Amino acid sequence: MQPILDAYDARAILPEDGCAGALAGRIWRPELNGPSIVAVRQGADGVPELVDITRAFPTIRDLCETPDPAAALRQAAGETVAPLDAVLANTAPDTRDPSKPWLLAPVDLQAVKAAGVTFAVSMLERVIEERARGNPDAAAAIRLEVGRLVGDDLRRLKPGSPEAMSLKAVLVAQGAWSQYLEVGIGPDAEIFTKAQPLSSVGCGQEAGLHPGSQWNNPEPEVALVVASDQRIVGATLGNDVNLRDFEGRSALLLGKAKDNAASCALGPFLRLFDDGFTLDDVRRTVVSLEVTGEDGFRLSGTSALSEISRDPADLVDAMMGGTHQYPDGAVLFLGTMFAPVEDRGAPGQGFTHKVGDRVTIRSPGLGALVNRMRHCQDCEPWTFGAAALMRNLAVRGLLAA
Repeated sequence: MQPILDAYDARAILPEDGCAGALAGRIWRPELNGPSIVAVRQGADGVPELVDITRAFPTIRDLCETPDPAAALRQAAGETVAPLDAVLANTAPDTRDPSKPWLLAPVDLQAVKAAGVTFAVSMLERVIEERARGNPDAAAAIRLEVGRLVGDDLRRLKPGSPEAMSLKAVLVAQGAWSQYLEVGIGPDAEIFTKAQPLSSVGCGQEAGLHPGSQWNNPEPEVALVVASDQRIVGATLGNDVNLRDFEGRSALLLGKAKDNAASCALGPFLRLFDDGFTLDDVRRTVVSLEVTGEDGFRLSGTSALSEISRDPADLVDAMMGGTHQYPDGAVLFLGTMFAPVEDRGAPGQGFTHKVGDRVTIRSPGLGALVNRMRHCQDCEPWTFGAAALMRNLAVRGLLAA
C-alpha cells in the first residue's frame, strides 16, 4: 500500500507562509495516554516545532472560547515536544512507533456540522444522484437532461431571492424540482451533522469508506471553527467523504452516507484568525484536490470559495443561534463545488474511490490535509471519546478552573 506522504517534511503540510500564522493542533502523547494541545512554532534552528500548551488550554475548545484565540495561542507557554517532521513521520498507523507522539485532528469537543449543496456544480450533481437513484450507469444521460432543464451556471442566483423563487416555480411546473434544488437555491440552507465530537481523523491518518458503497468521492472543503458565542475564530481543511450511491437512493440515508467511522478528516492544523489571516481570506481561498490510486489513476481539481452561493457567515448563522446552541462550539464544513465525473473504469461509470487511494487537499493559507482511504472497519477504531478525555485530563490535573 502506498505511503500516506511521500516525504515526511513539515513543508509538505504547512501553509505557504510556514509558521507565520497562529497554528494550533492536537497530538497523541503515549507517555500521558492522551491528547495534548500544541502550538506550531519556528524553532531556534528554523525547524517547525510542536509546543505543548495543554496546561494553559486543556482542549482546543477552551482555546477557541478565549476573547482572542490567536493572541492567546501565541502567548501560551509550554513544553517543546518534538519537531513537526518527526511527529508527522510517526502518524501513519501502519508504520507508527506507539511509544512516540503522532498527529490528531485539530478539533475536539466541538460539534462537527456540514453545509450541503452550497455550490451550483455540486448541487446539479446531487440532483443527478437523486434521479439516478444511486446508479452510476444512469448518471451520464441524466446529467444531460438536468443541464437542459436547469442550465449549468447558477452561480449568480442568490438563494431565496425572488429570481430563485421564480426559477423554482418554473421547475415545479415542469416536474423537474428536487430536494437538492430546494436547499441549493431556496431560502433555507442544508446543515447536517457530519461526525461526533472527537471522532475526526487528522492529517497522515487513514480515512474511511463504507464497504457497502460502490459510488463515492472525496469532498475537499474549508471548515470554519466557531466559538459557542457564534464568533468564527479560525479555519482548517476537511474531507467530507461522501457516498453518492447511498445518498442518491434516498436523502433519508444522509446519515449513513456521511457519518461513518473515520469518514471525517480535518487538518492539518487549525489556523486562528488574526491580522494576517481572516474570514475574507477564507472567502478568497482556492482549495485543490489530488487523488492518486495504487492502480496509477490520478484525479485533480479545484474549488474556489468565491463561487459559493451562500456566504460563510450566513451559513454559520444558519447553523447556530437562538434555535441551535453549542456550548462547546462547532466546526462547519462549507461545502464543495468539486463533484468528479471523470470515468475511472467503464465508460459512464464516473469516479469512485478504491482502497489505497491517497487524497491530498490543499490551500495556500491552510496547508495540506493528506489521508489514505480504507474501508471503515479497517481504519483505526475510535475508542477515545469525551468520557475518556475527561478522565485523562483529570488524572493529569488539568481540569481545575
